[in-house]
Amino acid sequence: MDVFEFRTKLVSEYAAFTRSFTRIQAPDIHVFVDEAYNSGRYWPAPLVQVNPNFKTGSTVETLVQQGGLHGECSRIFRAGKSTSSAGVSLSLFKHQEEAISFAQGGESYVLTTGTGSGKSLAYFIPVVDAILKAKAVDPTPRTRAIVIYPMNALANSQLEELGKFLADYGDLKPVTYGRYTGQEDEEERQRLSSNPPDILLTNFMMLELLMTRQDDKDKAVIRNAKGLRFLVLDELHTYRGRQGADVALLVRRVSEALADKLQCIGTSATMATEGSEQEKNTKVAEVASRLFGVPLTSANVITETLQRVTPEDLLVDHIRSQLGQAIRSGLPSGASFLELARHPLAIWVELTLGLTRNEGKWRRAQPITLEAAADQLAADSGVEVDVAKQVLADFLLLAYRTTDKPAEEGGRSLFAFKLHQFISGGSKVYGSLEPEGKRYLTLEGSQFVPGDRSRRLYALHFCRECGQEYVPVWDENSASGRTFSPRNIEERNHDDEDIKSGYYMPDTSGIWEDTLDRYPETWLEQRQNGDLKLKSNYKKRQPYHVRLNAEGGHTADGTPGWYIPGSFGFCLRCGVVHQTAGKDSLRLTGLSGEGRSSATTMLTLSALRYLYEEDEQLKAEAKKVLGFTDNRQDAALQVGHFNDFLQVLLQRAALLAAVQKAGGSLTEAEVSDAVFKSLGFDR
Repeated sequence: MDVFEFRTKLVSEYAAFTRSFTRIQAPDIHVFVDEAYNSGRYWPAPLVQVNPNFKTGSTVETLVQQGGLHGECSRIFRAGKSTSSAGVSLSLFKHQEEAISFAQGGESYVLTTGTGSGKSLAYFIPVVDAILKAKAVDPTPRTRAIVIYPMNALANSQLEELGKFLADYGDLKPVTYGRYTGQEDEEERQRLSSNPPDILLTNFMMLELLMTRQDDKDKAVIRNAKGLRFLVLDELHTYRGRQGADVALLVRRVSEALADKLQCIGTSATMATEGSEQEKNTKVAEVASRLFGVPLTSANVITETLQRVTPEDLLVDHIRSQLGQAIRSGLPSGASFLELARHPLAIWVELTLGLTRNEGKWRRAQPITLEAAADQLAADSGVEVDVAKQVLADFLLLAYRTTDKPAEEGGRSLFAFKLHQFISGGSKVYGSLEPEGKRYLTLEGSQFVPGDRSRRLYALHFCRECGQEYVPVWDENSASGRTFSPRNIEERNHDDEDIKSGYYMPDTSGIWEDTLDRYPETWLEQRQNGDLKLKSNYKKRQPYHVRLNAEGGHTADGTPGWYIPGSFGFCLRCGVVHQTAGKDSLRLTGLSGEGRSSATTMLTLSALRYLYEEDEQLKAEAKKVLGFTDNRQDAALQVGHFNDFLQVLLQRAALLAAVQKAGGSLTEAEVSDAVFKSLGFDR
């Protein structure tokens, strides 16, 4: 997959989507907003980072031969297993070997390594090893390890991962496992309570319920865990604040109720970012000690050990003079893993985007923008920036496709890399109350024009139909006279009853003429003589002419405009009428008219459409989108939004298919049956 093309498509489709909600009539505001969007303010240049290579250690098979692991581990932990192949023994990273050693010594520990470092194997291998050895002495079925995940999605993923290693055993698995998270039906819960798995995957809320509920099945699950050996907390950094305190108390209750000597294991990508490695490890140990309820030192913290994939004896200074010629010669086609690793660009990429030297060790380099990387490559090679940017993208893709051995044998890419793309909504435009072309415009929410407290800033909102700008204001009488002060559009009532809400529409070109024929018909009624007049209940909402200075005060020489008391009833420019009660924020919009759920759904749909319609390289099982959110409420809201959106899409697709199958038209009587068949419900 070309991730750079994917990024371009995703951002362009989101840009078109988010901008479709707002029309802007005023030329100065339109130009200002266009410049902001075109600058990439809401979707800045992506950060690029090369995943570093972890220092390798022994294979599982080697550890078995050395007597460090139970013999069955050599059959379980193999890569590329299938019905026709036993696969090859897993090669471990140095930090995974260290974790196995810690676990076998009976010590609690924390593993803090980056994405793709095999953190789950760093606890599953020693846990499985210990269970195999314990069952050889006492085969009594019971739960010997509980793994806690912060999200069910992670538990589901790891359930599949365990299945890959143990599937070839059929029903006679040497180590059993199960998931108890609230997703299971009654039959599965009954099975888990009657046949305790050796390893139980759950989340902290479910474990809390298991410890306190009086349901017979739940009590049986806990009873089966008596003598618990391991308690694993995955993604340790997520347990902060009140949630962290809840989990810490839960760990202590589990330890007291189920274990004589509980061994706690924690994993995390990042828990401390400041200071030396020793200082960071000490901080991690302090946090883990509070969570686990047992003393840990920095010696109990395992960190990643990185190594170069390019030649150790070559630095950027050594190859800088070769970069220009290497770029102008074109990228090598058909180069082997070792050949490409010696290419000048490979050395530059690894030591610029992947690794940096600190405290005598290789550390992860900080992500930088693709543009910054291209600028640096251009400076080092002497080529144009645009050329450097294209070559850099092409080389990263080539390095990703180049592996040291076939993928089915566990082959790894020369460079795996990530693009971090941040996307945000447009929020609001703020402006001063001055004539078009002279007013100050900004996207930063502040009270005054920078350096001039005599010029107030007001949020601008736009008619969804024509784009005329309106300013929500409070109408108040101050010591200096009548003043319009800024108001949040969601606020209608002020604590001071004498201060009223309304809208100011700047008008220097005669947009509105206060004649009865400009008002909505529903606002008018006839007099006895047949003339029209405003209905009495609408008179208090009649717009009237005002002139305002930059502070919002009424002056004879101020910027002309119209004040609309109360809620927004109709647009003074296009005449669109809002007759029903509702939020003014739905009638007038800022730059982001879409909600967060709609934006997320659109981004997800765009990503999936690219994966399934345009990408021809990824396998079908890899074409997935994984989403994370901060809390359960957001997750539940987004799930409902996804379901509703997909249902609408499915219905529209079925209707389109039905019409196309019928030759382009359907009668009202035929529609329902045709759609029913298009959905496949007749099969």
